[in-house]
Amino acid sequence: MKILQISSAILLMCAPLNAATIENACNGSNRTASNETCSCIQKVANVSLSSRDQKQAAKFFKNPQLAQDTRQSDNPSKERFWLRYKAFGMLAEENCSTS
Repeated sequence: MKILQISSAILLMCAPLNAATIENACNGSNRTASNETCSCIQKVANVSLSSRDQKQAAKFFKNPQLAQDTRQSDNPSKERFWLRYKAFGMLAEENCSTS
C-alpha cells in the first residue's frame, strides 16, 4: 500500500514537467504567437495528442524541416503520427485563432 502511495505521489509530481511541452516550444520559438495562443495550443494538444506525440510535435518548432520530412515519410509510424498531428493542427487553428 505504501509503495502505491509513493508511486502515485511521484507521478503527480512529474506530470507538470511534461504538461507544457508544446506550450514551451511555442513560447521559445521565433514565431509571433502570444503566450495566450501558445497556452491554448497546449490545451488542444492535451486532449488530442499523447505525451509522446507532443514531444515529437514540439521538435517541429525548432526544426520545421523535421515536420516536412515526417510529412513526406513512407514510414507507417510516421504516417500515422502525421495524421494525428494534422488533426491536432486543425483543431488548434479552430480553437486558438485570434482573428
